[in-house]
Amino acid sequence: TRYFVDHRKVRVVGGQGGGGGHSFYSEPRKIFGGPDGGNGGDGGHVILKADRQMKSLSSVLPFYQGFHGEKGRSKNCYGANGAYMYVKVPVGTLVKEDGKVVADLTQHGEEYVAAYGGAGGKGNRFFLSNENRAPTLFTPGEPGQERVLHLELKTTAHAGLVGFPNAGKSSLLRAISNAKPAVAAYPFTTLNPHVGIVHYQDYEQVAVADIPGLIKGAHQNKGLGMAFLRHIERCRFLLYVVDLSVSQPWIQLQDLKYELEQYKKGLSERPCVVIGNKIDLAQSRINLPLLKEQTDDRVIALSALTGDNLEELLLQLRELYDTYVKTEQSLGQSPVKW
Repeated sequence: TRYFVDHRKVRVVGGQGGGGGHSFYSEPRKIFGGPDGGNGGDGGHVILKADRQMKSLSSVLPFYQGFHGEKGRSKNCYGANGAYMYVKVPVGTLVKEDGKVVADLTQHGEEYVAAYGGAGGKGNRFFLSNENRAPTLFTPGEPGQERVLHLELKTTAHAGLVGFPNAGKSSLLRAISNAKPAVAAYPFTTLNPHVGIVHYQDYEQVAVADIPGLIKGAHQNKGLGMAFLRHIERCRFLLYVVDLSVSQPWIQLQDLKYELEQYKKGLSERPCVVIGNKIDLAQSRINLPLLKEQTDDRVIALSALTGDNLEELLLQLRELYDTYVKTEQSLGQSPVKW
């Protein structure tokens, strides 16, 4: 099963500055030409850069070292600065240090300097003065900054599939997209968030995230709780997946909205559609009209197993996406594209 990594602990060290040069100029008929040791180059920074092509933290290594600056040379030649080390991370990456958020990379191309390179050392030419015409002093380069950072990915998918275990979220994601989450008849089959891409004929792509681990009390970190609730924060609209075959499926919907609202105020009020899954079962057909009476949200009855009525969901998904794009453009912001 392919899934994305949403946590990484990274140690970053800036490049060391190059040492200062130590030399004296000498040529025929000019033996005492004075000091000419140049300064060393600065060490390179380690920079985190948000890239929309990256979808996971799986390619981020546990350690990065910036490039070192070159040593200063004779004839007042300065050492070259160390090149910057760029680390590509997905859009939506939070950078934390000692539990505090130090950066939130939400836009493509956004950068954060994770570790600064050390300053280059001074060559003996730098210490030339009227009092000291032949300085022998030169300084080494400074070490780069060293930090331990925690990277945390908050999915920036357009739609979030929200539902209790075994409601059929993974089956639905397999049916409408190219994602292949595991499907089985036991709770917490899905232990990692999955993102599937729904392709439309005009080449638009809508990202749908399967958010696992929600149970009653998830906002208090029960079950897989907080580990996955954070992924819903960045979803632009929500797809509530309800098992129509259970008694009183509208209770599931109320519980889901309550958990989201307790986790973050206003989360349950995002644009949404209620998906009544397992319509191929007899009990589901009895519960469907009762569910529609209990909610003001649009209800789409379908079967992820047999593929019944998936077209209506895809059309509604595109409608929600187009509304989101128009809203973002009217506010002068650029919508998230996959």
